[in-house]
Amino acid sequence: MKNTEIHTFRLKPRQDLFTSIERFVHEKGIDAGAVLAGVGSLTNATLRLANREYYTSYEGFFEIVSLTGTVSTHGSHLHISISDGEGKTLGGHLVEGCLIYTTAEIVIAAFEDIRYTREMCEESGYEELVVREK
Repeated sequence: MKNTEIHTFRLKPRQDLFTSIERFVHEKGIDAGAVLAGVGSLTNATLRLANREYYTSYEGFFEIVSLTGTVSTHGSHLHISISDGEGKTLGGHLVEGCLIYTTAEIVIAAFEDIRYTREMCEESGYEELVVREK
């Protein structure tokens, strides 16, 4: 990518991780981006686990050990891995309901030459990523 801008921001206690990332992407007008890093801690985690159509919620304290995905004002796709106090790790699709405990530090690369959209894919049955040049 020729024109890439890096954004770094911090989220504070009790903010919703997914909603806050989406809000930031919309405020900055990011049409195509990728989460480069995401670390921090959560209380209450809600994930959509692999091959499930429903969400699963967890209560407790969790470390964010990985956060990755694509972001766009036209739809984002984010995955998260979290670990508990015993080091047990689980992961899935990031959705609303993951509340920041102490902090979350997020780094996003915004690609200015392309646009990400989501369109229905007959093969998968889901809205999937479409990349277009601006």
